[in-house]
Amino acid sequence: MTRIYAGIGSREAPSDALSKMREIGAFLASRGWTLRSGAAEGSDTAFEAGAIAAGGDVEIWVPWAGFNGHRSTRVPSPEAFALASMHHPAWASLTRGARALHARNCHQVLGADLATPVSMVVCWTKGGGGSGGTGQAIRLGRARGIPIFDLGADCGLRRLREHLSVVRQPARSDDVATHRDEHDASFRP
Repeated sequence: MTRIYAGIGSREAPSDALSKMREIGAFLASRGWTLRSGAAEGSDTAFEAGAIAAGGDVEIWVPWAGFNGHRSTRVPSPEAFALASMHHPAWASLTRGARALHARNCHQVLGADLATPVSMVVCWTKGGGGSGGTGQAIRLGRARGIPIFDLGADCGLRRLREHLSVVRQPARSDDVATHRDEHDASFRP
């Protein structure tokens, strides 16, 4: 069974939080988790860098081709725009670009078909407040009963560790297992 998580968050995450997100991305990749993220500077790229460093699978959604120089061609579908409009409190006031960013978040949480949800959302928002584009993903996740672990909240990292200690999964294969010991030292559930 493939385990997929959304690793997302604010562009304004502090360096210590970004370091922790890279560790988490590497740890989860070494355990066979696939990352869904969005190529935004800060949190998204930290999770992606950790996952790639550990040889993990990534599924990166961008609001438009060439976003932040990323090579991904996964862009939001018309259905994602419709879904995003139902979950954003001020959709009518958003620019076309902002709408594309929020539609992209729908695919991060629910996959290409908008029917394959992640097992969890791991994110960072300032003070754990769930604001900005990450807030859209959090609202969507909560509406679907998906566990949310906001590392910006005081208890976010502890809750994630507790969750992962219950949701154990062995490393994927020998090619990823070689990275396991290196990453286990930095992040442990």
